Amino acid sequence: MEPTTVLLILAVLFGLYMAWGIGANDVANAMATSVGAGAVTVGGAILIAAVFEFLGAFLAGGEVTSTIRKGIIDADLFVDKPNTLVHGMLASLLAAAVWLNIASRFGWPVSTTHSIIGAIVGFAVVAIGVDAVHWSEVGLIAASWVISPVLAGSLSFLLVLSVQRLIFDSADPEVSARRYVPFYIFAAATVIALVTFLKGLKHVGLDVSPMMGVGYALTFGAAVAIVGFLVIRRLSFSPQKSGDFRFVNVEKVFAILMIVTACTMAFAHGSNDVANAIGPVAAIVSIINTGEVLQEAAVPPWVLFLGAVGIVVGLATFGFRVMATVGRKITELTPSRGFAAELAAASTVVLASATGIPISTTHTLVGAVLGVGFARGISSLDLHVIRTIFMSWIITLPAGAILSVVFYYVLSSLLSAS
Repeated sequence: MEPTTVLLILAVLFGLYMAWGIGANDVANAMATSVGAGAVTVGGAILIAAVFEFLGAFLAGGEVTSTIRKGIIDADLFVDKPNTLVHGMLASLLAAAVWLNIASRFGWPVSTTHSIIGAIVGFAVVAIGVDAVHWSEVGLIAASWVISPVLAGSLSFLLVLSVQRLIFDSADPEVSARRYVPFYIFAAATVIALVTFLKGLKHVGLDVSPMMGVGYALTFGAAVAIVGFLVIRRLSFSPQKSGDFRFVNVEKVFAILMIVTACTMAFAHGSNDVANAIGPVAAIVSIINTGEVLQEAAVPPWVLFLGAVGIVVGLATFGFRVMATVGRKITELTPSRGFAAELAAASTVVLASATGIPISTTHTLVGAVLGVGFARGISSLDLHVIRTIFMSWIITLPAGAILSVVFYYVLSSLLSAS
């Protein structure tokens, strides 16, 4: 078998494994709030992920894929040794995937972005040296891992307070929910549309002016809000309007909204984190096809498809453990609280995707869930679970780097000898 064929097969297998790990861990995060709040079944979560993860990756994932492929390490230093870069990217994929497998087994919601960036930095340092890493880029990404959960947590905190003030504290929460939830639906749909029209479509050969993009986004948001309004009107409510029954009816309205925010979160996740699997695969494929390290090459459609398939299978087969941690164990979620967490996290992630910064969806969503918990009081948070999550975050970066170094030496030895 030709050496290039072996490398391509390994890239496909490791890329699939990495995508499976993202599905088992990160997509489970993205869907956890909807499932934990009871708004979406596990089967529904898988269906939503299958559609919107792919759309997010295809329409809005190009900026982040470029960062993962070329932004973290200095490709100039690999010009004379493309095989070193190929072996390193293979080792990085395998290292990140193995760590995600371990974390998912224990239900730890770790960061796939942490995993793959730690792995790429690890191999680059041992293969070339510390000068091979763009430390300023890594520093920017690392800063985003702190900023993104704080921003998402703050947004979700404010959203919970707005829901409490506008709906739950009103004289008739059911009537208020019918009145205000369509506006929340408009906000959620517009967030997706803005990043798609302003940033994403250029990656598929379409380009619209900023003014037209904003107009299209607002129109799309309004259309989705109208559909949501019509669906809410058709809901059947309990005739009792006293005591907790008022809030049961309100949560039914928010369950409709959570379907919209679940789609938003899946799209946002696909736009940012699918690059963790397909970025290194795209780099390997372009090197195999051209023999060159430095070039601007589009991500082949079959690589996108590879990532989408692996992610959906990972969520379906192993995602339930992480879903349980994020959706049920940090704090108790209802549709109204879950909506706040998802919309805040999705808004943060799509903004990062638009700028090409590969932030951690895990950190962002957990930060958003914590914001919801803080809005209800710190006693509503399970601090033991939160400590475990934070420890798994700290361990992830060095774990990815160490595994990558080990796999790099093993793969270099085996592939050089073949």
